[in-house]
Amino acid sequence: DDEAVEAYRLLSIKEGIIPAIESAHAVALTIKLFKDKNKLVVINLSGRGDKDVSRL
Repeated sequence: DDEAVEAYRLLSIKEGIIPAIESAHAVALTIKLFKDKNKLVVINLSGRGDKDVSRL
């Protein structure tokens, strides 16, 4: 889904973390749910996204 792909790219560019696309869905949902930047949010990322780079 487009939101997960955008979260994948955002995390890769801003943090240097290449998440698995499955984890990017969690990042996308977190961005949507927690728009207040004064809150601390912890996300567990699993897998590796380097295998998905050529497909995204």
